[in-house]
Amino acid sequence: MSVIKEFREFAVKGNVVDMAVGIIIGAAFGKIVSSLVSDVVTPPLGYVIGGVDFTDLAVTLPAITESAEAVTIRYGAFLQTVFDFTIVAFAIFLIIKLINRVRRKEEAAPAVPPPPPRQEVLLEEIRDLLKEKR
Repeated sequence: MSVIKEFREFAVKGNVVDMAVGIIIGAAFGKIVSSLVSDVVTPPLGYVIGGVDFTDLAVTLPAITESAEAVTIRYGAFLQTVFDFTIVAFAIFLIIKLINRVRRKEEAAPAVPPPPPRQEVLLEEIRDLLKEKR
């Protein structure tokens, strides 16, 4: 029974729950970024570079024996994946940069001091009235 109790304590700890929420939100955010890259960034980029698609680039090595199949090295798919990764990484960089800029503006905004307590206001009024009577 102690193993089950320890597991329950571990599973409901705040850190584990926070991590699970972070992973779920991260997966959803990954879909958003992938959509941003594939639907918004990549089409104009493809238009600018003339629709170049590297996935078809490959080198086929001859078969060693008649019964063996030829080996194909698809370096174009690798290059396309590297380009896709670079675009996704740059898009995430820009999004994080924007978020940090918004956070800095919020932090830099001057905080409005709370109003003084009622007692201080009354004391200031009394002080001002005493000054007028002199």
